[in-house]
Amino acid sequence: MQKNQSMGLTDWALLLALSVLWGGSFFFSKVALSEVPPLSVVLARVSIAALALFVYLRLRRQPIPTDAATWTAFFGMGLLNNLIPFTLLFWGQTQIASGLASILNATTPIFSILVAHMLTSDEGMTRNKLAGIVLGFTGVAALMAGNAMRAEGLPLLPIFACLGAALSYGFASVFGRRFRRLGISPATSAFGQVSATTLMMIPVVALADAPWHLPVPGVTTFAALLGLGLLSTALAYIIFFHILAVGGAINSSLVTLLIPVSAILLGYLFLGERLAFNHFAGMGLIALGLLSIDGRLFKRLSHRRKSGAPAKP
Repeated sequence: MQKNQSMGLTDWALLLALSVLWGGSFFFSKVALSEVPPLSVVLARVSIAALALFVYLRLRRQPIPTDAATWTAFFGMGLLNNLIPFTLLFWGQTQIASGLASILNATTPIFSILVAHMLTSDEGMTRNKLAGIVLGFTGVAALMAGNAMRAEGLPLLPIFACLGAALSYGFASVFGRRFRRLGISPATSAFGQVSATTLMMIPVVALADAPWHLPVPGVTTFAALLGLGLLSTALAYIIFFHILAVGGAINSSLVTLLIPVSAILLGYLFLGERLAFNHFAGMGLIALGLLSIDGRLFKRLSHRRKSGAPAKP
């Protein structure tokens, strides 16, 4: 039996906030990558987030799990939701623009729908979801119809790396559902996965980057790493796991459709970039896609038509 997991107004507001936090991660990482290698940026991001979340849990007096089963799940989530996608995205951003990387990252809902359809019994494919994904990707295409398509060349390997990150996020969205069954809070889930990722990344970075030989980054880079770890990871993951618990894998993955939109809006507000017609068209199509996947608006309109009541604009 398929279970419909709809989100309330507060959850949609949190989804929008999450899109801003993760949209900002592409800016923070682009700044940091100018001085720090990709693997070291991954380690800095997750270790800063792990420390911040540890302090948060201690202040809230929330227990930290110690059993092997829970930490096995943390390591699995850390691999799928942090180590693999962060590494692929950060490396990709050394070759292509961060805006293009965020657009490619917006393919996550398609992978999430396919993975959820194959591996779960309550998040199967529906017409609303298919229609929403088509509308969403049409919106992403509209966003991409501007400056991104006029870039000189599109290196295939970095593009496939970003798509690989989106696929890994798709698996992570389904894998992360088990934390609700385990009765683990969103903050604890976030702490566990970034801590596990930190432990996995330490030997990788030591072998690949030898960070003790790297020059000391500047103040701007340190600020970008702090923003990446505290805002775009620690705070963002608390919100993400809440949405995952109440809305399911597919709804939580919709944030990646909003990230390009938030990136454009942040550029307009803080960098003086102007919005073109294709940006407004893309945002409108993505909004329609989100409404289609959620399904409630169309159900209400259908109910009004069947009852003979006129649909209000």
